Amino acid sequence: MTVPLSVLDLSPVPAGGTPADALHHTLDLARAAERAGYLRYWVAEHHLVPGVASSSTSVLVAHLAAATTTIRVGSGAVQLPHTAPIQIAEQFGTTAALYPGRVDLGLGRFDLQKILAIAARGAGPAGPGGEPAPARVVGGLLIPRQAGFIGDLSQFVALAGLLGISPDSPPQDYHRQVADVLSYVEGTATDADGRPLTVLPAEGADLDVWVLGSSAGTSADVAGALGLPFAASYHTVPHTVLETVAAYRAAFRPSARLARPHVMVSADVVVAETDERARDLAAPYGGWVLDIRAGRGAQPYPTPAQARARAWTDAERAAVTDRVDTQFVGSPGTVAAGLETLVRVTGADELLVTTITTDHADRVASHELLAAEWAHRGAGALRRTSA
Repeated sequence: MTVPLSVLDLSPVPAGGTPADALHHTLDLARAAERAGYLRYWVAEHHLVPGVASSSTSVLVAHLAAATTTIRVGSGAVQLPHTAPIQIAEQFGTTAALYPGRVDLGLGRFDLQKILAIAARGAGPAGPGGEPAPARVVGGLLIPRQAGFIGDLSQFVALAGLLGISPDSPPQDYHRQVADVLSYVEGTATDADGRPLTVLPAEGADLDVWVLGSSAGTSADVAGALGLPFAASYHTVPHTVLETVAAYRAAFRPSARLARPHVMVSADVVVAETDERARDLAAPYGGWVLDIRAGRGAQPYPTPAQARARAWTDAERAAVTDRVDTQFVGSPGTVAAGLETLVRVTGADELLVTTITTDHADRVASHELLAAEWAHRGAGALRRTSA
């Protein structure tokens, strides 16, 4: 049977639009996703950028829960240490108390030292000759060459400074942070002297806790060690997805929450009635990614006409090739076939799709068209299995 589809939303601000427009569009898209049959609707956490309105994740998740009735809502992801573990548990526990059985708490991490190391490394993991590992195709899935870092780090350093983190700060103990969140939810938290702590309304909250990650490192190890479901990123760091998923599965230990590994893989998609129309809608994507990687941050999403008029250097195109070439763009059939390959190669139990277009109506239509095609393929697979 076809695996479930879920949605990741950044609340993108369109060119000429406002953050309020973006947030209202998020609520509207969540209702459309619910009607279309998506399993989850997650919102990301971004700061200090002009083109993304999803920053206060816990607040937005609560509004999404109120605006819908059946779809699960959650964070993809709330970042540690932006918010203390006890605050995260209390905030999401509050929403779960009001909307039991519908809240997902996805946890991510902000590691300034890792960001600085990636920038210093430039193009990333090197092959035998000292060059970045070349692109390859595995079972029909493109695993691209990692693009080099071309921008400055002022945005990340500024955010870290606001959080009291400097390049010389000691590394965060992410395992401990996630374990603390779980202890507040599970009612096992204690103070420094071992006395029980009561953290309401987190304690006993009916919510699912996830870990999100993009490399075969700390996040994958922590999710596996604590027996939590894991969301791996193909849409932002596609070159590491296979190693990331493998590391999580290797580290997995059964828990009271989960008996065996459970993986959700993300994908960037744009769907329209035809391949040509979808390519036109996706035209601004490369420039939008370039602004992020050049250190300017996510900008208001331009129109296709503005994207076509943009001048590019060879270095700029090379800096975003990994993201552009791994975006699933086309008609419902074209995109669904690509996503089936992603599922087969990664062994994903779920898919998390994210879509940005200039016009909100096109973004809604993209999700609706994909959901209908995915359901059709799932029904066909079920009929073939039953025959």
